[in-house]
Amino acid sequence: MKATYRRHLLEFKRPSGTSRGVLTTKETWFIIINSEGKTGIGECGLLRSLSIDDKPDYEKKLAWVCENISLGAEALWGQLLEFPSLQFGVEMAFRSLEASTPFLLHPSGFTKGHDSIPINGLVWMGEKSFMKEQILDKIKNGFKCIKLKIGAIDFNAELDLLKFIRSGFSSEEIEIRVDANGAFSPEEAFIKLERLSKFNIHSIEQPIKQGQLDEMARLCEVAPVPIALDEELIGVTGVTYKRKLLQTINPQYIIFKPSLIGGYRGTEEWLQLANEMNIDWWATSALESNVGLNAISQWTYTKKSQLPQGLGTGGLYTNNFESPLEVKNGTITYNPETPWGFNL
Repeated sequence: MKATYRRHLLEFKRPSGTSRGVLTTKETWFIIINSEGKTGIGECGLLRSLSIDDKPDYEKKLAWVCENISLGAEALWGQLLEFPSLQFGVEMAFRSLEASTPFLLHPSGFTKGHDSIPINGLVWMGEKSFMKEQILDKIKNGFKCIKLKIGAIDFNAELDLLKFIRSGFSSEEIEIRVDANGAFSPEEAFIKLERLSKFNIHSIEQPIKQGQLDEMARLCEVAPVPIALDEELIGVTGVTYKRKLLQTINPQYIIFKPSLIGGYRGTEEWLQLANEMNIDWWATSALESNVGLNAISQWTYTKKSQLPQGLGTGGLYTNNFESPLEVKNGTITYNPETPWGFNL
C-alpha cells in the first residue's frame, strides 16, 4: 500500500465575501492511496484562518500520513486529533479504496439518481445590489431555502434585503437562514436578533464568536430567532467535551462540517449527541472541491435529515472537477451517467 498527496488551488468565479474577509482562492489537498491495483482518493479540505489545523507544519503532517498509510484509517484518525481535515481525508481515501469505484462511497437512491437532497441557496456578502441580484437568482432557480451571509455591510441594508424577500414571499414559501460568522458582539446580539425576528427567520448561525459559552447559552435561552452552532464545534474533541458544550449552550441546531470537526467519525459523535438531546442539525461543505462535496453529500443522504442542507458550493470555482453532482431546482442530485473529471 502506497500513498501520495497533491495540492490544488481552487479559484472562485468571483470574490466571495464573509465577515472574515473576501475569498478569491481556496487551497485543498488530496491523498491518493494505491493498493493491489485499486485506488482511493480523499480530500483534505483545509480552510485557512478557520480550521484548527491551519498550522505551518500542515504539509509535513500530510507527508507523514502518506509515509504511514499502512497504519490504517482508525489508527491514523486517532493520531490526527489536531488535524481534522486530514482525519476526513484519510477516512475518505480508505472508503474510496474499498468502494466498487473510487467515488461511490455510500451507495443509495441518491447515487443511483433516484432521489435528491434539498439544499439552501447561498447568498454571499457584497454590495447590497449584488446580494439582491443573488437572491433573485436563487428564487428563479427554485430554491425554497435561502441563506444570507450577514455582518459585513450595514446592518440596516441587510434588513432591507430581508424585507425585500418577505415583501414577495411568506416564510412558508421561502425559508430564510442567516449566517453571522460570529460578527455580533454579545452586547448587541439580542437587539439585532429581535430586529431579524420580524422577518420570520428560520435560524441564525453563530451570532457571536465561538468560545463564549455562557454568553451563547444565555442567547439561546432568550433569543427570538433559533440559533445554530457552527464554528463553535471546531476544535472540540472527545465525546465528554462535546456533550458538555451542548449541555451548556443547549442550541436549537448544530451544523456539521466534517472537514472541520474530525471527518466521519467526529461528525458521527456530534450526531449521536444531537439525537440524544433532541437537537436538530444539517450538514454543509467547507468549500471543498467536488471530491469532498461528493463524500459529504453521499453521507448526508444516508442520515435522512428533513432539513435543507448546505451542499450547493460546487459551482463556486472556475477549476473544480467535473462530477455527477448537479444543482437542480433547489436540490443537489447525482447523475450516475456523468463521468468524473479527476485524474487519479
